[in-house]
Amino acid sequence: MFNGDKMNKAIVVLGIGYVGLPLAITLARVGYKVTGVDVNKQVVRSIREGSLTIKENNLETLFNEEEVKKNFKVAEKPCSADVFIVCVQTPLDRTSKLPDLSHIVSAIESINPSLKKGNLVIVESTLPPLTCRKLIKPLIEKGAKLEVGKEVFLAHCPERVMPGQTFHELIYNNRIIGGINPKSARLAREVYSSFVKGNIELTDDVTAEMVKLMENTHRDVNIALANELSLVAETLGINAKEAIRLANKHPRVKILSPGIGVGGHCLPKDPWFLIHSDPKNTSLILTARKVNESMPEKIASKVRKFLKGIKDPKIIALGMTYKPDSGDLRESPAIEVIRNLKEEGYNISAYDNFVKGHEYDSIANIAKAADCIVVLVEHTSIKKELEKTENEIKTSMKNPLVLRIGTSYEPDTFDRGQR
Repeated sequence: MFNGDKMNKAIVVLGIGYVGLPLAITLARVGYKVTGVDVNKQVVRSIREGSLTIKENNLETLFNEEEVKKNFKVAEKPCSADVFIVCVQTPLDRTSKLPDLSHIVSAIESINPSLKKGNLVIVESTLPPLTCRKLIKPLIEKGAKLEVGKEVFLAHCPERVMPGQTFHELIYNNRIIGGINPKSARLAREVYSSFVKGNIELTDDVTAEMVKLMENTHRDVNIALANELSLVAETLGINAKEAIRLANKHPRVKILSPGIGVGGHCLPKDPWFLIHSDPKNTSLILTARKVNESMPEKIASKVRKFLKGIKDPKIIALGMTYKPDSGDLRESPAIEVIRNLKEEGYNISAYDNFVKGHEYDSIANIAKAADCIVVLVEHTSIKKELEKTENEIKTSMKNPLVLRIGTSYEPDTFDRGQR
């Protein structure tokens, strides 16, 4: 049985992407023998060759540490181990909005032949409530012929990391561990206490599943409120950013900044897991989701309105990722805005120094003869350059129009008309 002693203890991490790879490296750094498993042969090959498939602060430095080189390896299939940690994706079907748990099923089925008495299975992947009890537990008991909770143990420890700060948050964030029974939770705590410096709270598996969804749904609803308030402010002809700033002077009010929608691997997805778990009692959550999903089209409409009267306008879109100062394109609303305008026949070129193939040297250069710059994601570098080289940018443009909507809806407009 796994007893928390790292010496000669083996851990298999299934799914070595944005969550699994940093976790595997962290476990290897503290002394566990770690095997990272991925069904994508190219991912496995790249990591073996030292070419990492994701970008993350300190990733390459930590990956090349001697302790990691000694303790970490990758494979295409699971091997025997003491602990199996599942970090595969749980995407949303774009049409039905139903959770796709096929990757979870495949991961569990792949480890069943290797499971033995005393093993611990931990799922970090985001799950709809009751997934551990109604899907994962039966899969293990049927496939491995072991009783979950007595012969093999099962816990859910949902990831809580932000891309760009993954290693820091892996270590310093508080963690929630939900066990299929108390012993499962305690065994999982032994693993995480080896590197987590934040508090570790134990609960049951369903509560842990719910907590992760609550966290991201809370953010989604609050973002939707800010976005909806900004739309109302626009209808009334007032500055949404200024109105929100003044409202936030109230000691018990904290309205977020409006934006172009919601992206990333969690926020656009997790609220749907709750909606499908209890459709009768999630009307507010459903409305918030619809508000945020509608924002890219509303932003595209705003751009069209802004360019009314300009024949065949040339548009430069700045920022393509789902959030500032990151190279993460997953579910980026900026991509949706760009796609929407392209489908309508607009001449639009997208640039982002965080995205391979879309780099640029200076805004002034790429804006030459353009009619409009639309700032969809205001990376720090974009903000500084716009503020520093305003005159140069104005001079290079045909119609010096700049619509900055990456942080608010209020356009920052240079002088209209020909230069």
